[in-house]
Amino acid sequence: MSLAFRPSACPGLLRIVQALDGGICRIKLKGGSISADQADAVASAAERFAGGVIEATNRANLQIRGIGSDHGALIDGLMAAGLGPSTAAGDDVRNLMLSPSAGIDRQRLFDTRPLAEQILATLQSHEHFHDLSAKFAVQLDGGEGLAMLEHPHDLWLSATERDGELVFAFGLAGCLGDPPAGAVSLAQGHALVVAVLELFLDLARPEQTRMRHLLTECSLDVFLARLAERVPLMPITGWRRKVSPGVLHIGAHPQREAERVYIGAVPPLGRLNPAMLRGVAQLARDQGDGSLRFTPWQSLLLPGVHVDTAAQVIHSLEQLGLRCSVDDALAHLIACTGSTGCGKGLADTKGDARQLAALLQRHGQTLNVHLSGCPRSCAAAHSAPVTLLAVSPGHYDLYFRDAAQPGFGALHARNLTIEAVAALLDARSRSPLDA
Repeated sequence: MSLAFRPSACPGLLRIVQALDGGICRIKLKGGSISADQADAVASAAERFAGGVIEATNRANLQIRGIGSDHGALIDGLMAAGLGPSTAAGDDVRNLMLSPSAGIDRQRLFDTRPLAEQILATLQSHEHFHDLSAKFAVQLDGGEGLAMLEHPHDLWLSATERDGELVFAFGLAGCLGDPPAGAVSLAQGHALVVAVLELFLDLARPEQTRMRHLLTECSLDVFLARLAERVPLMPITGWRRKVSPGVLHIGAHPQREAERVYIGAVPPLGRLNPAMLRGVAQLARDQGDGSLRFTPWQSLLLPGVHVDTAAQVIHSLEQLGLRCSVDDALAHLIACTGSTGCGKGLADTKGDARQLAALLQRHGQTLNVHLSGCPRSCAAAHSAPVTLLAVSPGHYDLYFRDAAQPGFGALHARNLTIEAVAALLDARSRSPLDA
């Protein structure tokens, strides 16, 4: 079946989905990585065929918004740049997340990139896998310091040591921070992914599109027993994914290669324009390794920068309009498209986020805040420490993350203006009870 006619509300490269501000095209990047030339192709497509809005997504992909009627020319240009699937029906299933610092991270235990290429090739070429939902997602972790631990995935694999050898711990319908369901040898990583996906498709009814849906009916123990018939599993106990201190997706951080750093930069609220993307691409050519890496924090990395030129590159990125300091309040805020581009949005979340950032900066606060125009939470795949849920233009309900409560967490206050939110957050941060 042609992907263009496959029913789904999720945009892809070959399926443009309409929104209030025009069409949306989602470009799924291999491991979040894109060459400088490919970045130029995205900038040109956004400029020629859309409104010039390019978004970094929370799955380390890119979106072009505001696309007009000439879908074919936009798609052809992106395909020619090598940004499309190897088979038309394989576009939806390219949902494999890596660490943005895969292969270059100083703490990595395993370079996931070759295995990721093998998995992506299988996902696209295995016709049975094309029946997976466009939201069905796999995460492959090499033990890097920079890793998204909070996004739920249908299957995750994480390199770790067990009895003196490297293995993959794995889990189902959860996050890297959860206890694992079992382990396999590194050599069985690809076989595990294939076995889990085939077993899921064998057992799930059509309406059970995600692993969590299946596991409400088929217990984890039963699923694992069936899985063990297909691939040799090992028990693993007492393991939890290590959490690295600090914010590793903003600013300069050492790579494995001596005297090289990667620089993390945040497009304000995840949005770039063509000039910004072209400027970063040129910096990648001139000062980096010729590539960019996008992150699930809706930011980007410029890898391969010599340590002696890092400050100069940071200055150039900031001149382009990106944020490179952990002390910048706007670098810590995320917001959905909001009412300016989405018919479901109840408030201008992007504009309100900028106002909130200015107020927090004035108070000297850098808080991780998520502004959502409706309960769908499109901008965040995990529960943020602070969430503002729009109830009307300029007004939000305020939630604080609470592990004991689902969704956004605990409701703290209703119908607040942005000024009231800023004042409340400032007072809370200064309270000795929260110190």
